[in-house]
Amino acid sequence: MAFQYQNIKLENKENGLWILTLNRPEALNALNTSLMNEMADAIRQLSEMSFDDVKALIITGSGDKAFVAGADIKEMMDLNEDQAMQFAKRGQSIFHELNLLKIPVIAAVNGFALGGGLELALACDFIVASENAKFGLPEVSLGLIPGFGGTVRLTRAVGIRKARELIYTGEMLNAAQAFELGLLSSVVPQSELINTVVKKIEMILSRSPLAVAEAKKSINQAFDLETEVALQNEAEIFGALFNSFDANEGKKAFVEKRKPAFTGS
Repeated sequence: MAFQYQNIKLENKENGLWILTLNRPEALNALNTSLMNEMADAIRQLSEMSFDDVKALIITGSGDKAFVAGADIKEMMDLNEDQAMQFAKRGQSIFHELNLLKIPVIAAVNGFALGGGLELALACDFIVASENAKFGLPEVSLGLIPGFGGTVRLTRAVGIRKARELIYTGEMLNAAQAFELGLLSSVVPQSELINTVVKKIEMILSRSPLAVAEAKKSINQAFDLETEVALQNEAEIFGALFNSFDANEGKKAFVEKRKPAFTGS
């Protein structure tokens, strides 16, 4: 069983295991509006299925270069402040709905997971990565901040001081560094990535599905007591930054493939 989409693939492998593949390899699976809308629909479809039909979900990227290389910067160029805030809220909402799925959701990161790609992976229950994977939130290099939950979820994943360092610098981590920080569950050769995740899911599915679902609910509640407030604040800052000189310069420099000249304004 498979649904028909243009920018993603949603396939039922067997025994209630589904794989959602971000499928824009020509753009390193960058998150544009069409892809995000399709992802939202896929998550809704899965949430409405019975447990017999959907028991676990793997999210991965098409090709061998990227999980998701970030949001589609070209599509973001002409947004005003309110549109930028709504764009951030839309991404936050989709990833929040993903996080609320009662089933285990594992990110199989097969390359670059940058910006929105890392934020997507952080919205999953945990992350397994290939040896060539790269991780980072480089939004400050565009004059912005992470807008899809990154300032919230990365802080909770690695601690406030390391999150500050990674977000302020936009530094990229390799898989070994990300594993050392506790961001990843494991690192495996790329050829073994999906099989490793499937084996982990098989172990989870051998446990009580109700207990796993309730454990996920309990963990989410423990971490989400103030999440909505934090996400609202993040979206407002993202929107407010959008028409600053540095943001416009960062976006233009990206499209023009040159080094940005930031002024701090």
